[in-house]
Amino acid sequence: MSPFRERARVQLATPGLGAAIGHAMDVRAEARERVFGNTDVEALRRAARAIRAHTIANLPEYLDRFADAADAGGASVFFASTAGEAVAHVLRIVRERGARLVVKSKSMVAEEIDLNAALERDGVEVVETDLGEHIVQIANERPSHITVPAVHKTRAQVRELFERVYGARLSDDPAEITGFARGVLRERFLRADVGITGVNFGVASTGSLVIVTNEGNGRMSTSLPRVHIAVMGMERIVPSFRELSVLLPLLTASATGQRITAYVNVVNGPRRGDEPDGPEELHIVILDNGRSALLSTEYRSVLHCIRCGACQNVCPVFRQVGGHAYGGVYGGPIGAVLTPLMDGFESAGDLPHASTLCAACSDACPVGIPIHELLIALRRDATAEQAGRAERLGFALWSRLWSSAPGYRTSVRLARLAQRPFARAGRLRRAPFPLSRWTSSRDLPALAKESFRERWRRAGGA
Repeated sequence: MSPFRERARVQLATPGLGAAIGHAMDVRAEARERVFGNTDVEALRRAARAIRAHTIANLPEYLDRFADAADAGGASVFFASTAGEAVAHVLRIVRERGARLVVKSKSMVAEEIDLNAALERDGVEVVETDLGEHIVQIANERPSHITVPAVHKTRAQVRELFERVYGARLSDDPAEITGFARGVLRERFLRADVGITGVNFGVASTGSLVIVTNEGNGRMSTSLPRVHIAVMGMERIVPSFRELSVLLPLLTASATGQRITAYVNVVNGPRRGDEPDGPEELHIVILDNGRSALLSTEYRSVLHCIRCGACQNVCPVFRQVGGHAYGGVYGGPIGAVLTPLMDGFESAGDLPHASTLCAACSDACPVGIPIHELLIALRRDATAEQAGRAERLGFALWSRLWSSAPGYRTSVRLARLAQRPFARAGRLRRAPFPLSRWTSSRDLPALAKESFRERWRRAGGA
C-alpha cells in the first residue's frame, strides 16, 4: 500500500472528519458564489491567468526590480536557493539580535522550510499568532488547509486542546475560545523581539509587501517587534498595484468568500524617523527551493498559484481525507502537483494518483491553472521513473499486441475466457491481481460476449 493510501486510511477512520471538512468547504464554496454573484468570473480568470503567465515568464526581471525597490526603501533582501539557506539566514538574523521570542503570522513558505523547528532547536520560543495556526501548533500538527489550517478540528476539540495546554475552563462558544486566545497572544506580541510573516504578494514596482489577514495578527507581527522578517516564495511577485487590483479580490473571494479581508497590510520598508510605530529592521527572504527549475518545464503554470485553497475546497478526495493524508505541507490538488515536483517521485510519486481527475480543481482555480492536466502529466512521469523492468516489459508487449487487429481480437477472446470464474451478472466484483486493486473498491463491467464488429458480421453487415 502506498504512503498516501496508508495515511488516507487513518484519516478516513477519524470520526467526523469528512463531515467537518465537507461542511467547512461547502460554506466557503457558497460564500464564493455569493461574492462573485453578477461578476463575469471567466473574464476575471482570463485576466488573472494572463497576469500570472506574463509575470512568471519574466520572473527574473521582476524579482530584480522588486529587490532594487525594496532595498531603496530600507529593506534588506536575501535570495535563498534552498530551504537550508533560507533557514540559516533567518537564524543568523535572530541570533545576532539576541532574540528569544518570535511571533509568526501565517506563512505556508515558513512551513515548507520547517522554520519553526529550526528556531526552537536554537532555543527560540516561536508562537503562531493566526488562530488556526496556533491551534495546530499547540496540537503538534501541520496545517490541514492552505487558508484554514485547523479545518479538521471541531469546536469541542479546540476547547479541549486549550484546556489541556493552558489549563483554562472554556465552553464550546467560538467567541469565548477566540477571546481567550486573544488574551494569550496579545501578551506575546508585546514581548516579542522578532516578527516573522509570509507574503501574499510582492509588488515589483515599489518593493511593497502585501499581507492579508482576517485577525489583525499580521499587522501586530509587522509593527510591534523591532525586527520584521518576511519569507516569500519567489513566484509571489506582481508587476505593480494595477495587477494586484485584479489578483487580490480573486484571492480573498476564492479563499474565504469575502470581497476583501479585514486587514490588507502594505509594508514599505522599516519604520522611518517620523513614524510612530513599525519595525526598526525589515528583512525579506525570497525562496527558490526548486521553483526556478520548473520555469522551463511543462509544469511552469503551477507557479501561477496564489495559495487561495479554492482547489482544496472543491476536491472530493481532499474533502474526505483532509490535508494530512498528503504527507507534506501542501494538501489537496495543488499539493498533489507541488509536492512531487519539490520532493521528488521517490517520496511523493503516489500523490498525483490521489485524484479522481474530475477537473473540479481546474474549474475552481481563480488563475486558471489546469491542475488535472498537470496531475496526468505527473502520473506519466512518475510511472516512467518508477516502473520496474517487468512492468515496462508487460506494457511493451500489451502495446505491441494491441497495435494489430488480429492481436487485439485474440487478446479479447482470451480475456473472455479468463473472466468466467469471476463474472457474475455481467460484473466483476472480485478479480486477481493487478485488477484486484480496482475491484477492492469498485465493480468492473465484464467483457461482452460479442464485440460490435462480431455482432455486425453475424448480422450480415459489410
